[in-house]
Amino acid sequence: MLLFSLLVAGSFSLGALAANEVSPAALNAVRFLIAACVVGSVAAATTGIPRAAFDAPWRYLVLGGLFSFYFVAMFEGLKTAPPVSAAAVFTLTPLMAAGFAYLLLRQILTLRMVLALAIGAVGALWVIFRADWQAFRVFEIGRGEKVFFVGCIAHAIYAPMVPRLNRGEAPVVFTFGTLVAGAVLLFLYGWSDIAGTNWAELPRIVWIAILYLSVPASAVTFVLVQYAALRLPAAKVMAYTYLVPSWVICWEILLGRPVPQPLVLIGVVLTAAALLMLLKHE
Repeated sequence: MLLFSLLVAGSFSLGALAANEVSPAALNAVRFLIAACVVGSVAAATTGIPRAAFDAPWRYLVLGGLFSFYFVAMFEGLKTAPPVSAAAVFTLTPLMAAGFAYLLLRQILTLRMVLALAIGAVGALWVIFRADWQAFRVFEIGRGEKVFFVGCIAHAIYAPMVPRLNRGEAPVVFTFGTLVAGAVLLFLYGWSDIAGTNWAELPRIVWIAILYLSVPASAVTFVLVQYAALRLPAAKVMAYTYLVPSWVICWEILLGRPVPQPLVLIGVVLTAAALLMLLKHE
């Protein structure tokens, strides 16, 4: 999940650069298709893809629908919402995941887990707003933030749904089914946008974003989150998203953005402390 949070952070930085260049549905349909080919090849070469894995295919439609909806909402939101505001909305995901985990799996949070989630949320917000209280006070909820929040609800449901729907399939095989289902749904939903896109004329940054989103931020992260979701409570899985703002800062520095002020490191320390609290098994 540490690796998951690092790779997901890159999708915020690169996604913001490509969000207004291509339809969210078209971009995500292509990235799901590429990711499905990559994961399917890995699954065939390693664990194999048993026919039994495709019993009850509706399971993959549910999971693929949740994640494809999340990503479309994310890119639709990034059209108008600044990455900082979107990251602030994203920090609500762990608490929502805890609520859905109780409803779907009866996973109960201990007092220590609640405290850790609260500390992580404070640390993430501290990083997002770069230790600037005035920036937090003027934070406005616009259309982009609202759209992305709805997407985050789908993301929060996804974590507890993985162990609920998994029937012993290997994570890489289960991920393959999820990606195929997501790709099918996106092609059906966004076919007019896909057909109407002049793919040959898209800026280079769009193709860079698509390739990154397809392999590291989709094929790899899907396997990682499913592997973790089968071994950790949903709230703990999603708690690692608190590290995303800190990783985004690293990505922004690599992309030439200014280095944040030292006070921001307080937030990084808080998110690290929250994760240490969560690492202890109940």
